[in-house]
Formats: sequence, structure tokens, C-alpha cells
Amino acid sequence: MSNLNLHSEYFFKLSPDLLCIAGHDGFFKRINPAVSKLLGYTEEELLSNPVNTFIHPSDRDLTSQYRESIKAGNPLLNYENRYVKKNGDIVWLAWTSMPLMGEGLVYAIAKDITHKKQLEEERNALLANLSVMNKKLKDLFYTTSHDLREPVNNIFAILHLLDVSEIKDPDTLGLIELMKSTAEKLEIKMNNHLDALSENAKVNVEIEDVSLKEVLETVQQSISALIQSSGAVFHIDFSGFHNISFNKDYLESIFLNLISNSIKYAKSNVPPEISIKSKKVGEVKRLIFTDNGIGFDKDEVKDRIFRLNQTFTMRPESKGVGLYLVNTHMTNLGGHISVESKINEGTEFTLSFKG
Repeated sequence: MSNLNLHSEYFFKLSPDLLCIAGHDGFFKRINPAVSKLLGYTEEELLSNPVNTFIHPSDRDLTSQYRESIKAGNPLLNYENRYVKKNGDIVWLAWTSMPLMGEGLVYAIAKDITHKKQLEEERNALLANLSVMNKKLKDLFYTTSHDLREPVNNIFAILHLLDVSEIKDPDTLGLIELMKSTAEKLEIKMNNHLDALSENAKVNVEIEDVSLKEVLETVQQSISALIQSSGAVFHIDFSGFHNISFNKDYLESIFLNLISNSIKYAKSNVPPEISIKSKKVGEVKRLIFTDNGIGFDKDEVKDRIFRLNQTFTMRPESKGVGLYLVNTHMTNLGGHISVESKINEGTEFTLSFKG
């Protein structure tokens, strides 16, 4: 064996990443020790059973679709799915697979991203919980505002209904004037406290003039690998308006979730096309996100689309958090989001911003 072949063999055996050669028949032909070490199966068990045996049941159909695409000569980059270890634990793997045409083989390398996925889930759960807490605090604020204003308004109404022209006793007239004065002071103090509560509720939400182009570029850079591997094509038209008065972090989160969803839920073997355009209707500024993905049955989903932990596909990456956050960001700052979609005809989100 030449030195080059010997070094290649060492690289194959010593690599911490999972290195595999699979056949078009659905079996592993060769694996490095890292595969056995991670999954807990012997090399013999891994080579003698179909690859699908080790894939999480919920991920098998989608993985099979991508496998057919690879067999047709299309490389697969950064595909994530779950495998089940021999002890029953679940691991997340990120695959890059290249077909060797004419040989009926696929060369693949995978990285264990389980820890990354756990961190993402913890982060999303934290964001969701914070959003729920924020909404509850806002609801409490508005309830308190309403409950305090009503009694004060009633006091004013009663005092104004009193006919003091027939009252001759100066002490009684003095008491009535004192009640009016006290009610006025109560209203002023209540409004001051409610204004202070309102300002405190907004203390961490900075509103500024945000460039749509800069937000889009920031998000595209942050998920550049995902965009590149998916072959996503963007159609951008910000001629309606170029800037929006909004919170920059919120807007980046909105762009990130809507763009990521368009890529995640693209049709198999069809590059996602994502259209983002700005449009002004009267005093209302709107951003319209459109894609050519798998879509969903809006009549079946109804108003659940923006609720927490609501998912409408069997895909493992669907967590039911992204659209909840988008809706929360919009409504927290007085905006509104609507959606139109049909199965296999794509999805369109319309974001309407408070003027």
C-alpha cells in the first residue's frame, strides 16, 4: 500500500466525523469507526441492515426522497435528520452527500449536531416563554387600565348628574366640590401611573428607523450556508418604502423566521423562490413575503397558524415556534400579520405596520 493510500486509510479510521459509503440499494458499504461509536451498533450490524433501519421513523420518508435525488446525480448539502442509537437515544446528524455516478455509490460525511439542536430548542422555548410572559403582563396592564378607568368615569358621571341648584346647604355644596376635586386628582394620578407602566413596558423595545435592505442582508449572511445549499432564489422589491419605524431585532427575527420557513418547506427538488416586496396602501406600510413551497390547507389550519407549538407538517424541523414569534413581534408593536396558502401552491404572508 502506498503512503498516500495508507494516510487516506488513517484519515478514514481516525476522523471524528461520520464517514460513510452507501449503495443505491440502501445499505452501507463502508463506515468508519466513528459511526459505530456514536450509534452503538457494531460494524457488522450497520452493514447488514438497511440504512432506514437506523433513521428515526418520522424522518424516513423525507430522507428517502432526498436519497432518490442523490441517486439521480444531485449532491445533498447540510441535510439534517435524526438517527436512533442502539440504546434508544436520538441523535441529530447534518449530512453532506455526493453521488459517484456510474458506480451506484454515495459518499457521505455527517456531523453530530445534537448539542446544537438542544441549545436551539432551549433558546426557542425561552423566547416563547418570555413572549408568553410579556403578553400576560400586557394583558394585565390593559385589564388594570380598564378596571381603574371605569370606576373613575362612573364617579364623574354621578357627580355631573347631581343637580346642585336646589342644594342650599353650603357644607353639602362644599362636600360635592371636594368630591369632584378628589375625583379629578385621582384621574390625574391614575393616568400618570398608567403612563409610567406603559413606558416601562416599552423600555427594552427600542423603536428606530430600520433599513429593510440592511436587515435582509444581515439575515442572509447569518444563514448563508442554508441559502446556498438550498439554491434559494430571491426576488426583492423595496420600492414601496425602504425604511420602517420598528425594532431592529424584532424585524431581523421576522425576516429570519419567514425566510427559513420558505427554505425548510420548499418542494422536493424545486429550489425555493422567495419574493419580498414593500407596498404602501394609504398610510399603512406592508411587507409581503411569498414563496413557492409546499404550502398548507388554510381552511384546515385556520387561526392556529400563529399559536405556540402548532405544527402542520410531519417534518422534524417543524417546532411551531417561528410563526408564533413573528406574530408576537408584530402585535407587540401594534402591527398585524395575515397569511394566504394552498397545498403545493406556496404561501404569502402580509405584514401590516402601524403608521
